Amino acid sequence: MSETERDRVRRRKKRPRVNKMPIFIAIAFIIIVLFAVMLSIIIKKYSPSKERANLQEYYHLQAEDDMALILDQQLIEETAKWWDGQAYLKYETVQQYLNQRFYWDFNENILRYTTDSDVISVNAGENSYLEGKKNNTEPYTIVRVDGEEVYLALEFVQKYTNLDFVQYAEPNRAVITVTWGEISKAEVKKNTQIRVRGGIKSPIVSDVKKGSSVIVIESGDKWSKVCTEDGMVGYVTNKRLSEVKQEVISREFDEPQFAHLLKDGPISLGWHQVTSQEANQRVANVLQSTKGINVISPTWFYLNDNQGNIYSLASRDYVDYCHQQNVEVWGLVSNLENPDADSNYVLTHTSTRDYLTNQIIAAAIEYNLDGINLDFEALRDVGDAYIQFIRELSIKCENNDLVLSVDNYVPSSYTAFYNRSEQAVFADYVIIMAYDEHYSGSEDIGSVSSIGFVKKGVADTLEEVPAEQTILGVPFYSRVWELTPKEGAGEDTASASEGYVPYTFTCTEEGMQTIEDRYTANGAQAVWSQEDGQYVAQYESEGKTYKMWIENETSLEEKLKVMKEHGLAGAAYWKLGLERPSAWDTIIKYVN
Repeated sequence: MSETERDRVRRRKKRPRVNKMPIFIAIAFIIIVLFAVMLSIIIKKYSPSKERANLQEYYHLQAEDDMALILDQQLIEETAKWWDGQAYLKYETVQQYLNQRFYWDFNENILRYTTDSDVISVNAGENSYLEGKKNNTEPYTIVRVDGEEVYLALEFVQKYTNLDFVQYAEPNRAVITVTWGEISKAEVKKNTQIRVRGGIKSPIVSDVKKGSSVIVIESGDKWSKVCTEDGMVGYVTNKRLSEVKQEVISREFDEPQFAHLLKDGPISLGWHQVTSQEANQRVANVLQSTKGINVISPTWFYLNDNQGNIYSLASRDYVDYCHQQNVEVWGLVSNLENPDADSNYVLTHTSTRDYLTNQIIAAAIEYNLDGINLDFEALRDVGDAYIQFIRELSIKCENNDLVLSVDNYVPSSYTAFYNRSEQAVFADYVIIMAYDEHYSGSEDIGSVSSIGFVKKGVADTLEEVPAEQTILGVPFYSRVWELTPKEGAGEDTASASEGYVPYTFTCTEEGMQTIEDRYTANGAQAVWSQEDGQYVAQYESEGKTYKMWIENETSLEEKLKVMKEHGLAGAAYWKLGLERPSAWDTIIKYVN
């Protein structure tokens, strides 16, 4: 070995050795840390959250005495109050969700409820109430007024409603069941939690134990919305639930039994317009001109002031004569004759509404009437006061064996508050005034009662009222429209304007024979309109156009066919004296 090589070997032997163990330890530590971090992330991502929901916020509770409402296993936005151990619900909440028949008089602070036999009356702040003439007492305040809000004790509401409820604390809540029948239930297979939303990261609403039952509100693929028996609502994972099964829930409750004074066979009612005592003396001539009439309704009574007094044109001799002819008398009560009488005021104040009801019943008894025909029209801003009037009047009518019939417009959005379905519960008959489709205040001319108008009015009414309680009101009159051309009406630009009416118009009402005499005397011919279900005539005179949609025996028969097809209770005619004798030959074919 050369000297040089020996030196290199010697130098290599003299170099210090490097210890590689710390490097390996450092790398291993980093790997372990990274693994731990990743494991922590994975665990955090896939581990259920232990965060608990703020139940005060979750149940919409702000004040200490607020109370959540779980209605038919659903948490609703509205809350109640927990006062003196009682649950109190806002009047509007009771009406919307539980029982619309409760009526609150905001003017006189009186609560009313009408059963099938009595009117319940409660003054605000009291624990006593009247049931008919009987005085009852509860161990709690029934109605409480808090500022602008009115609250009803839930326990009192339950007396007249098929509902069940249980109250709980922490958070304050009332679990109410008002819908009975089949529900979906499941058993919890293992201790778990109900969460605000589906997902393990959602906050916990409540713990549920193995073996407890829950009602399944909505079933999802992995999570289902449930409600516990104590009203805790949220989501639980499906793997913690047993198979969902159907169960029927029920409650014993005596539902009110509403009876009606319905007549055997069809009603054939004629309205007799009476404007003076002298007119009563002509009742014999009026009846002798008819065929098949079994009810006559004279326009005898109307609201005459804001205290609930009525003006009367009634005659006992009139009633006695009609009874001798086997014709019932249903006295008509109107609200249109005296413009100084405020229907809104009278109906929305319990004291004046009661007085009006008593005046009507007193008159019916005095004159030995068989029934009342209520004809309240052009009502505005009365809320539920009108239907409450019908409820209260019906009880007194039933107690005195009086038939109650109520006149109604054909259904529309702006007459929905007339609440025909509730009318049908309390009144005996609901009469459709299937006329005045076009009237003096209409935006344009047209038929008084086209067949399409009648058919729709009947169909829409029958969605709310049983056929055996529905009477079809038809007209004996037509309107003659007098059209006067506007200045420049012949110019193309004006005539082409959208919505432009090239004439002004007025109208008059005329009976069957009068209108036929009119158009034949002016050389016009009546042409059948299939669309309107009646004849139409038109003629020119002194620069004006006269147009009429004619009500006669033919159009009358078309309407009576609708009555027959739907199995209605009968027909009513406005008004006696405007028909001609041949019209009765048509009528008796359908209502005899």
